[in-house]
Amino acid sequence: MTLHSLPVFLRLAGRPVMLIGDGDSADAKRRLLDRAGAMIVGENDEAVLAIVALDDPDETVARLKARGVLVNAVDRPDLCDFTLPAIVDRSPVIVAIGTGGASAGLAAALRQRLESLLPTTLGGLADALYTVRARLKASLPDMDARRRALAQALSEGGALDPLAADAASVDAWRGDASRPRAMEAIRLSSPSPDDLTLRQARLLAQADRVVHTPDVPPAILDRARADAPRIVSVAPPVDPAEGLTVFVEMAR
Repeated sequence: MTLHSLPVFLRLAGRPVMLIGDGDSADAKRRLLDRAGAMIVGENDEAVLAIVALDDPDETVARLKARGVLVNAVDRPDLCDFTLPAIVDRSPVIVAIGTGGASAGLAAALRQRLESLLPTTLGGLADALYTVRARLKASLPDMDARRRALAQALSEGGALDPLAADAASVDAWRGDASRPRAMEAIRLSSPSPDDLTLRQARLLAQADRVVHTPDVPPAILDRARADAPRIVSVAPPVDPAEGLTVFVEMAR
């Protein structure tokens, strides 16, 4: 499955960004840029990013693109090099929801749902995890062991479950990295990731490695952790390695 755009988080503090236009749309973008610490400049200044909030932006956008500037044109996704997502702010945790300009209303509705789901303690949890990085690295020098320990703690119901834990939970956690060998099988009834059951989606998200038959679609494999190896095989492994191995096949 291809991405229509690559999500990135840009550090804009003290850096120039053009904001061209006025009215409510420009004011909203100005507030967003102010929150990011950007230095707002005009079209005649030097910057690599520009936000254009004009009723008829075509000529302005063409001039900017000719200079190599990346442009966001408000309400004109066809002219945009980048779009601005709806944001759930639990600093330093930031959740961004984008639709590629297809529907700002949909992005806003999803943001409202996530606002109610993600606790205000999430930022404190992230800060606390940052402060214990050195301690965790000392106690678990092996990178894979650290990853497994964090994955186990941050899983649903774990010691650091993001929807339930806070900074104090990190202080009490000692980084248990033990994880027995386990193997789970998923038999897909459909090639669409939308048809995954909740259990299947969770297994893919938690897998240390994914073993799959050649006919499993990439869209399904994309639901697994990005760093989990993908191994093509017509049969599940006889002796799975440490951690969780998930075998995926299409139903016959």
